Amino acid sequence: MAKTIEEKQYLLRYNADPKSHLTILDHNKCATQCEGQICTIFCPGEVYKWEGDRMFVGYEGCHECGSCRIGCPNDNIKWEYPKGGHGVVFRLA
Repeated sequence: MAKTIEEKQYLLRYNADPKSHLTILDHNKCATQCEGQICTIFCPGEVYKWEGDRMFVGYEGCHECGSCRIGCPNDNIKWEYPKGGHGVVFRLA
């Protein structure tokens, strides 16, 4: 299987915890009070996806930048650091 250049360089990897460190507190709030579901735009990891009438969180690809906890206009995202040893793993190039 061919590897991508990122895999060959091993600049970024993820060690995902089975339990999400990101939580949508009220899915109804996303549907009724958030015009445009802005988290789907400002998250650099494209973690948030709006499908139908529900927000889905792909926490495994989270860059741990914290932009979602700052940018959500309704304070509707609970963000915590992943448990020790989990999350994004950087290697100096």
